[in-house]
Amino acid sequence: MKKGEVYEGVIEAVDFPNKGKVFLSDEDRYVIVKNGIAGQRIRFSVSKIRKGRAEGHILEVLEAAPSEIASPCPHFGQCGGCTYQNLPYEEQVRMKNVQIKAMMDEAVDGEYIWDGIKPSPVKDGYRNKMEFSFGDECKDGALALGMHKRGSFYDIVNVEHCQIVDEDYRQILTCTLEYAKETGLPHYHRMRHTGFFRHLLVRKAVKTGEILINLVTTGRSGVDEGVEAGVEFRDGEGFVEQEWVDRLLALKLAGRIAGILHTRNNSVADVVKDEGTKILYGQDYFYEELLGLRFKITPFSFFQTNSLGAEVLYETAREYIGETRDKVIFDLYSGTGTIAQILAPVAKKVVGVDIVEEAVEAARENADLNGLSNCVFWAGDVLKVIDELCEVPDLIVLDPPRDGVNPKALQKITDFGVERIVYIACKPTSLVRDLEMLQGRGYRVEKVGGIDLFPGTVHVETVCLLSNRKSKPDSYVDLSINMEDYHRIKNEEK
Repeated sequence: MKKGEVYEGVIEAVDFPNKGKVFLSDEDRYVIVKNGIAGQRIRFSVSKIRKGRAEGHILEVLEAAPSEIASPCPHFGQCGGCTYQNLPYEEQVRMKNVQIKAMMDEAVDGEYIWDGIKPSPVKDGYRNKMEFSFGDECKDGALALGMHKRGSFYDIVNVEHCQIVDEDYRQILTCTLEYAKETGLPHYHRMRHTGFFRHLLVRKAVKTGEILINLVTTGRSGVDEGVEAGVEFRDGEGFVEQEWVDRLLALKLAGRIAGILHTRNNSVADVVKDEGTKILYGQDYFYEELLGLRFKITPFSFFQTNSLGAEVLYETAREYIGETRDKVIFDLYSGTGTIAQILAPVAKKVVGVDIVEEAVEAARENADLNGLSNCVFWAGDVLKVIDELCEVPDLIVLDPPRDGVNPKALQKITDFGVERIVYIACKPTSLVRDLEMLQGRGYRVEKVGGIDLFPGTVHVETVCLLSNRKSKPDSYVDLSINMEDYHRIKNEEK
């Protein structure tokens, strides 16, 4: 087998996150290909061979899988945002169930309860936040606004018919792109570091219907502010903020625009960085509601992107953590304090820690908004802040970023020796890695389950309950599972 050679084969299975396995009998080896589904017969090219491991990329699907359907999104296949829209939703959930359970079976020492994958309450138009990028669909092509083309760092696909957002997003995107084209100003070029238009951020609350719109550009834009970021503004030409605002306000949306913002970002990195935000209309925040609580959300603060799915996630986490009365709980990597405030009404005290100061400030405001006086939030790196906390927790909730918990921080966390830890992972492979240390330092995995917050994609949230081996064995069982499961476990232990 050589790099560049072309083969045909059938994808036998797909491992998390989207690693299709094709067995070549003539070569007596598997080749890993991405973006396929089990049962497809494909033609593929070998792209990488190292240490006996072969990888390839799909050139053509020769035969559809038995479970395959036509994607409801016309951008599917070009856009890199979704992977499984050509599978019925029930099949997506079944596949993720098999994938995550296989990972947990390998990672967990001993027996544990597998809780399965809970589906999202909605599978279409579920996102409450989108970050669209400006660019072109091909080199020197027309201005585009949408998502990155699958497998491409540069090319942008217009996604005016995207199915994971509702019609309001699509109208806002189309309106903004049309006006951007009329200005004649270029998009920001990632290699030359010149140009003007960078990103469009749209956030919308499912429960309140409030919408926040934020355009990210270089410079401080305007028709009379001279030359900035390689763009020359002359009187009567260029981007006029009020013209864009007026067009947005004229749209017939189902929701209500709470704020329209303009953010300056001259960073060379291809990320949204706030180097100054101007309110063009309304306010720079909106409100969303989860499980009877109200949350103020700012442009760059973290909030789960599927509001209805987040309610399932947090209800699951609350169920897993069990009895909290008279307990002190640490909510580490707390974001805007969503979990902390859901637990606070039935806890003695909740202490949240997050490195993003804006998120911590929002968490404090949200706690006041919900009348919760037993929540305290600290801004800073968990690794450092945890040494400054003057309390010892009874329970800990971990909801780290995609890369998981810093190993040094995880060691400090386990040193508390709390009775129970609930770990919420947006990247199951990071959970698998951290479980090695957690189990090695005396914690036992009791229960694991998933929540599909991202229909159509490879992603899934995973929730894991761990108990301290030194604590009473019945402390979790009595509180978190039904009696039928309780007796089954006790019989298995005998």
